[in-house]
Amino acid sequence: MAKRILVVEDNDLNRRLFCDVLKSQGYAVEPVADGLDALERARQFVPNLIIMDIQLPNVSGLDLIEAAKKDAVLRSIPVLAVTAYAGKGDEERIRDAGADSYLAKPVSIGPFMAAVKALIRA
Repeated sequence: MAKRILVVEDNDLNRRLFCDVLKSQGYAVEPVADGLDALERARQFVPNLIIMDIQLPNVSGLDLIEAAKKDAVLRSIPVLAVTAYAGKGDEERIRDAGADSYLAKPVSIGPFMAAVKALIRA
């Protein structure tokens, strides 16, 4: 059975790119454009990995990661945070929120897939 990945990304191009690459590698993918829908969709889809954009409209990806880590159903699901804002201290803040791994945009396919595979195996 294919491993399941929830992709939370508001940018249409990035979301499509992540989903297409993951599908080409045999993963079952559930795209989410609006962060407000992310946790509910995660509970329904029960992914093996959540890829979370940090800069989302309406709600911060950091807040979503923190909420997921407090949720009994979602707590154990690894989170790969992806953000365009990779300033000093950002990685520490993202990891403190509960992200298991972190990539700065623009994301290259090689490191992206390496991070995905490492988290799904973990």
